[in-house]
Amino acid sequence: MVFDNSGVLVDSETLGNRLLAEMLTTEGVATTFADAVTHYLGKSLADVLTTVRRRTGTGLPDDFGARFHTRLFDVFERELTAMRGVHEVLDDLDDLGVPYCVASNDTADRVRVTLGLTGLDRRLAGRVLGADLVARPKPAPDLFLLAAERFGVAPGECLVIEDSPRGVTAARAAGATVLGLASLTPRARLADAHRVLGSLTELRPLLPALCTAPNFLEARA
Repeated sequence: MVFDNSGVLVDSETLGNRLLAEMLTTEGVATTFADAVTHYLGKSLADVLTTVRRRTGTGLPDDFGARFHTRLFDVFERELTAMRGVHEVLDDLDDLGVPYCVASNDTADRVRVTLGLTGLDRRLAGRVLGADLVARPKPAPDLFLLAAERFGVAPGECLVIEDSPRGVTAARAAGATVLGLASLTPRARLADAHRVLGSLTELRPLLPALCTAPNFLEARA
């Protein structure tokens, strides 16, 4: 099983998009939290800056990214928590003997920091894949293809948990089965997933069938 990190394992999307909206507004690009979720959720900061320029015609200062990351990590240290149900899902996967990893559009180092702040690092040590390890981040399939290669399985044997449309697109492009997690993202934006769940707690009763069936569609039958 392959998990995205932000918004799936750790509750960082809420914090990150709240800060992004605040800082963009300060720079003269009026942005609400809902705007940030709609336009920037799941994107790398480089993609965010490109999208801001395309949508508004406004270029941001060269130090915007550095300032954003500094403030974001300060917020993380004070407020970041694991998503509800994460530890229970990982316990279930351990009991079922199913291997799992993280594949995130953040760098591997940043993922490890957030996992450490939430106590998940002990469970995922050595199983963190970041966008800095591949040529193309999501929505390209590279991260999921790398995850399959690392675990010695075919991409079609992977079950991916994603909370962003870009992640869903990447998983589908890799040939994996993907469940959309609508903890923050509107369900309609995850419609290309094989199924959309509202929380990780909804995943737990599905795991025995998902982890023994060849693919999710057969498990649904």
